[in-house]
Amino acid sequence: MLSPHLLGVAGFPVGHSRSPVMHAAALRELRLPWRYLKLPLPPELFAEAARALPAAGYVGVNVTVPHKLAALRLADHSTPTAKAIGAANTLTFTEAGIEADNTDAPGLIGALGESPSGRRALVLGAGGAGRAAAWALREAGAEVSVWNRTPERGRDLAAELGIGYAERAAGVPDLVVNATSVGLDPDISEQRVLEALGLRVREPPAALVDLVYGERETALTAWARRGGSAVVDGLEVLVHQGALSLERWTGRGPPLAAMRAAAAHGGLDIR
Repeated sequence: MLSPHLLGVAGFPVGHSRSPVMHAAALRELRLPWRYLKLPLPPELFAEAARALPAAGYVGVNVTVPHKLAALRLADHSTPTAKAIGAANTLTFTEAGIEADNTDAPGLIGALGESPSGRRALVLGAGGAGRAAAWALREAGAEVSVWNRTPERGRDLAAELGIGYAERAAGVPDLVVNATSVGLDPDISEQRVLEALGLRVREPPAALVDLVYGERETALTAWARRGGSAVVDGLEVLVHQGALSLERWTGRGPPLAAMRAAAAHGGLDIR
């Protein structure tokens, strides 16, 4: 008999995600007999499979690359935040249908630990995570620009959100957020990372958020720490956005300490 309380993370690939161990720890702490599973779904199967999940006992799922834009499109209902960002990382299955939300945005602000209001922020990447970061920082009062390896996509996002587009922005921003997949390969060199992100002639910013994380410090965060930056790694953002998703599904306050401790062990992910 299928469990009536299943959760999961849908992405492709997803085998390396730390979300399952993090949420499993939270569910144990909350004494909820639910399960959180990995759902490796290629893009061509995502929409059909997501619509079938409620019948299989799923209460909700997190959505990671490359499905965040598709998740918003397939939803029957969406929160104002998800609609404004144009991407969703959280789906909740209810009697009224599929509800889409985006906890990436408030999760990023929560992980920063302080307001970015008035700061010059550069977001690297115009995918689902980049959209959420740019929107969140703009809403929090930062002066935001976006850079993308495909300039047309970056310009489109900048125009949509009413923010700047950076070819190679002059000066050093106060805050840089890496929302690209650059750095997922743990063996990539620091020089190649900086070149891929258009940062090879830049000194580190005052603060850096790298949504990529792995078994060891990423090349980008190593570069930033060496230059004196305050660094927020992807694990902390993962914990905050995951906690908000869990609260939405369960109605319970998330155990952040347990989630943070569990997320610190094993896997590789980008949100």
